[in-house]
Amino acid sequence: MAQSLVLVSDLHKDYQTAAGAITVLKQVNFSMDAGDFVAIMGPSGSGKSTFMNILGCLDKPTSGQYTLDGHQVANLSGNALAQIRNQTIGFVFQGFNLLSRVSLLDNVALPLVYSGVNKSERQARAKVLLEKVGLGQYINSLPNQISGGQQQRVAIARALVNHPRLILADEPTGNLDSKTSEDIMTLFSELNADGITIVLVTHESDIAAYASRQIRFLDGRIVQDTRSKTIASIASAKEPD
Repeated sequence: MAQSLVLVSDLHKDYQTAAGAITVLKQVNFSMDAGDFVAIMGPSGSGKSTFMNILGCLDKPTSGQYTLDGHQVANLSGNALAQIRNQTIGFVFQGFNLLSRVSLLDNVALPLVYSGVNKSERQARAKVLLEKVGLGQYINSLPNQISGGQQQRVAIARALVNHPRLILADEPTGNLDSKTSEDIMTLFSELNADGITIVLVTHESDIAAYASRQIRFLDGRIVQDTRSKTIASIASAKEPD
């Protein structure tokens, strides 16, 4: 049997406050294989964002195990977690998080600086990915010279530049209009079809429908785990011969 890319066992997370401990995650169990496309849903305060932060090695569980790509990461040091974030995980955020005074090419290449990749290779890899997301003609532009949807494409290219095993997207269409959101989710579907593993958090059921699996959180627990045909696969099935 193939090893799961992500394996979470009895994950529990408390936050300490002046009023005492607040439990955010309660004995969560979850696994996903390489190539999966998972949407995480749930109301505010349900635990989905905390769970996403733990998957992204941005936070640690209070107890339980988290295995990523065969490595137990729940108790690793800060430096080790930073290395995993840089080399194994790509992040896409709602707010794009681009450097405003830096070209799109250098924005995409930035994670490679921390990986010690030389400048010529950084620029070559960034250029290839900007072309992949349809922005090859804008490599020398600044973020404020392109649209919000294009900025999110830049963020996706940046997430891919280190060839990560896992892409984590937190409300990636939250700041976009419906047509641009559709374009971004189509891009995610294409990347997933190429074998890239994706987990995204969303409040929107139409966005979650692009994923082949939907996870719903409530009160710190997974209460629903369903698989379905994606919008992309349905559309493909309807295409004439």
